[in-house]
Amino acid sequence: MSDEEKRIPGSSDAGLSDLFITFAKIGVMTFGGGAAMLPMLQREVIDNKNWVAEEELIDYYAIGQCTPGIIAVNTATFVGYRKRGIAGGIIATLGVIFPSLVIITLLAGLIQNFADLPVVKSAFAGIRVCVCVLILNAVLKLLKKSVIDKVTVIIFILVLAGSCFLDLSPIIFVVVSAAAGLILKALSEKKGGEQ
Repeated sequence: MSDEEKRIPGSSDAGLSDLFITFAKIGVMTFGGGAAMLPMLQREVIDNKNWVAEEELIDYYAIGQCTPGIIAVNTATFVGYRKRGIAGGIIATLGVIFPSLVIITLLAGLIQNFADLPVVKSAFAGIRVCVCVLILNAVLKLLKKSVIDKVTVIIFILVLAGSCFLDLSPIIFVVVSAAAGLILKALSEKKGGEQ
């Protein structure tokens, strides 16, 4: 599949430097891990750049949770690959990890000296609360696009309950949800065809 065929309708072109800069901006603001990246991904990749559809980003994010590695890196790799093939995947990945590499390198020696200061603890407490709100906001936006019929409502409720009460890997939830989606959709279509 050529790069031209991979583009979504109405999507803007993505140069390699644009991929690197966009994912570096996302990477520098990703406090709190891969889940914190979701609101920024949504704003930059969907709203500002129109590089992928919202449903695609949800799929990439879900696959990113199931594959080895960091969710933020995996998702950046998928989006970069989607826009510019292998080179795009590599450049987007480098972009998202570059800020962390620089910041960690600069702060590694200093963090132990300042971690116990009350002002530093307070700042990190505030950042954690902010990250939670940003994640919740992104989840609510994605929920509207993902939970669209009876089948997806059932899957949503089961996964929510399972994740609250069971200590299982996210991979299990994704695989079981995919299988349930296929089975429930097939049963729904079979039932609709019999009427």
